[in-house]
Amino acid sequence: MAGGRKNKRKKIAEINAMPNVYQCPDFAETNLYSAAGEKLDLKGKWHKEIFKNNKPITVELACGKGDYTIALAAKYPSRNFIGVDIKGPRIHTGAKAALEAGLSNVAFARFKIENILHFFAPGEIDEIWITFPDPFPRERSEKHRLTYSAFLSKYKMVLKHGGMVNFKTDDLPLFHYTRDSINAFGCETLYYRENIYAAPLDMEELSIKTFYEKQHIADGRTINYLRFRFDRDQDGSMVKVGS
Repeated sequence: MAGGRKNKRKKIAEINAMPNVYQCPDFAETNLYSAAGEKLDLKGKWHKEIFKNNKPITVELACGKGDYTIALAAKYPSRNFIGVDIKGPRIHTGAKAALEAGLSNVAFARFKIENILHFFAPGEIDEIWITFPDPFPRERSEKHRLTYSAFLSKYKMVLKHGGMVNFKTDDLPLFHYTRDSINAFGCETLYYRENIYAAPLDMEELSIKTFYEKQHIADGRTINYLRFRFDRDQDGSMVKVGS
């Protein structure tokens, strides 16, 4: 136990010095801080201040160790990627991997996802990934699920028109809840499949397996994926499929 706490403190100290990590030490605050301790207002300024380009931005929410953030960034150098999580030691793994791989199109931000409107301007994000979030199975905890209506309304604001959300989980009740939640919100489902590995994958991105996903598969759980968007007047790249 003592060794675990020591390792956690070490990781936090290291991410505090990482140039690709931006943190909100007081989660009620609306600014992020750089490794140099500089207070940054990045809302609407990620292209200019962080990436120094106008390439599309993909954000992985509840990114954990940043598996999708890193893998997608390596695969798509013409895009920018930001991993968001509340846990510093988790972010440490992805941020370190990005630095070691020389991925200049990757950044990590530590803040509460419910505060996302403080850190991104309307239409600033092109695409969102949500991979294996906490299912919060108790009914009284519904408001904490990342596909609860209050979260969806915030995603709609920060996504560009026609921007897509990708959702991947091993928790079938949460998957069904998400399907119902986005339908009630008026979203358009572009792709829906339960147990995605039971047949050939329709998307290369789905072959990326997170740290937690590998554990789930080893435990015999099935993996489920859906893609949706908020704007129905745009042509989608995928069609809805059954389970």
